[in-house]
Amino acid sequence: MGRGKVTLERIENSTSRQVTFSKRKNGILKKAYELSVLCDAEVAVLIFSPTGKLYQYASGDVDRTIARYWGEVPLLNPNHQRSKTAERILKDKIEELERSAHSMEERLRHLAGEDISTLGIKELKRLERQLKAGVERIRAKERRITSEHLNSLKRRQRDLQEENTQLHKRMQELRDADMNSSILGFSPPHAFQQRMGDGELCNASRSIQDSVLR
Repeated sequence: MGRGKVTLERIENSTSRQVTFSKRKNGILKKAYELSVLCDAEVAVLIFSPTGKLYQYASGDVDRTIARYWGEVPLLNPNHQRSKTAERILKDKIEELERSAHSMEERLRHLAGEDISTLGIKELKRLERQLKAGVERIRAKERRITSEHLNSLKRRQRDLQEENTQLHKRMQELRDADMNSSILGFSPPHAFQQRMGDGELCNASRSIQDSVLR
C-alpha cells in the first residue's frame, strides 16, 4: 500500500515537525553526497534547523564553493545585485584570521605577565586559574619524567648488583678450584692466577660502583 499524498504546509505538531525535519534533512544530505560521488560534482548544502542549528555537507571546501557561486551569479543574472562579492568573503576570512591571531598574541602576553594593567579583577582571576592549571600540568609532567628516570636507575642498579653477585660467585668458584688443586698437589698456571686474581675482582667491583653512581 503506497503512502498518501503529503500536503506541503507547515506541520503544526512540534514533535512531528522535528521528526520530519530530521528525516528529510538526512535524505537531502545523503543525496548531495551521492551526487558529488557519482557525478564528480562540486556540491555544498547548508541547512538551518528551526532552532538555528547548522547542518552542512560540502564535497570540498564550503567557503570556496560559496565564493565560486558568488562569482557565477552575475553571469547567470547580470541584474542581480550581490550582497557580498567573492573578494569580500575572502577579505572577511582574512580579517577574522587576523583578529584570531591578535587575540592569541594578546593572551600569550598576558600569560607571560605582560600588558595586564588594563585587565579587571575577573580577567585577572581567570588568568590566575589558567596559570595555576598550567603549572600543575608542568609539575605533573616533571614528576612523571622524574619517576621514570628513577625507575630506570633502579633497574640499572639491580642489573649491576646481579652482575656483581655473579662475579663474586665466579671468583669463589675459582678460589675453591685453586684450593682443591693445591690439596691435590696441582697449582694453576701463573698467568691464569694473575688474570683471575683479587685485583681483577676489585677493579670489577669499582667499575660497577662507578656505573651506579653515573
